[in-house]
Amino acid sequence: MRILFVGDVVGQPGRKALAEQLPKLRSQYRFNICVVNAENAAGGIGLTRKVAEELFALGADVLTMGNHVWDKKEIFDFIDTEERIVRPLNYPGPCPGRGCGAFPVPGTSAMLGVVNLSGRVFSPTHFDCPFRAAEQAVEELQDCHGILIDIHGEATSEKMALGWYLDGRVSAVVGTHTHVQTADNRVLPGGTAFISDVGMTGPLDSVIGIRKELVLERFLTQRPVKFELAKGRTCLSAVLIEVNMETRLAHSIERILLK
Repeated sequence: MRILFVGDVVGQPGRKALAEQLPKLRSQYRFNICVVNAENAAGGIGLTRKVAEELFALGADVLTMGNHVWDKKEIFDFIDTEERIVRPLNYPGPCPGRGCGAFPVPGTSAMLGVVNLSGRVFSPTHFDCPFRAAEQAVEELQDCHGILIDIHGEATSEKMALGWYLDGRVSAVVGTHTHVQTADNRVLPGGTAFISDVGMTGPLDSVIGIRKELVLERFLTQRPVKFELAKGRTCLSAVLIEVNMETRLAHSIERILLK
């Protein structure tokens, strides 16, 4: 099974990059299933029904989310019924939507388990423990032919620790949120593919997707500045993960960065 995971799609520029590059990637890599982090896909924060439908039409099979999952309030109207969207599992208490699920892999009889978690380090939200939530999800998805975990968090250490914690029990642990692709992709000794952060799909000449002039103004003046998405050139950040469906473990993880 070949899984393409696309890092944080940022607004319209990110969706444009996905539309341009995904057909090429499908032809080149012949992946079986495409998982896309979409928590920034609508205007740079959150997700709307219209944007979700656009991403599915472009070829995404599953959408994962993150700390901006509730920023577009209309998501409350459809996240319970759109099973292809997975929000952070470790929100405390009752919460709309679901944090993990088993998804059919197109063209095969296989099922891929997808889990979304949020890290707690440097987070303003008081999430439940992602490690214990992961244990719950892995148990629930035991019958799947592979398990992919998107850990959406700020701290490299926390994401790396989760990779080691789950090594040999899941197919892949991939980090999202920082919008900067890391160069530490590897298959851990137990057979779990890992990368600290897949990176961003969106404006290339920017500061993590935002107009660089506005970010510089905030840093230089320490005054509030309204952020806007950058325009111009785009990039697509992704990883390709190859999984043995009998063992559920990874053969390889390859970084992809297209500009």
